[in-house]
Amino acid sequence: MNQLVLSAQIAEASALRYTPAGLPAFDCRLEHESEISEAGQMRQVKVAIKAVAFGSTAETLVRQSIGSQWRFTGFLATPRNGKHAVLHIQSFVQAN
Repeated sequence: MNQLVLSAQIAEASALRYTPAGLPAFDCRLEHESEISEAGQMRQVKVAIKAVAFGSTAETLVRQSIGSQWRFTGFLATPRNGKHAVLHIQSFVQAN
């Protein structure tokens, strides 16, 4: 199974673009910071990840402000000509 749920803020955002098939697409960079228990010790965790949304999700996400906090759900995929995984956002809700 390839499913990721991540609470993060929108750190960078591009303008809405369209795929060759005419599908709305939105590229952004998400940042997460938390403290998590690992091997009995508390650990500070920071992560930045590139993300993309398509269709109506892209159209809604592009209207959100930089720095806003969300809980994103999606899957990871590596672009054809890329080296790093990208989060493909399928849905998002306001973080608590």
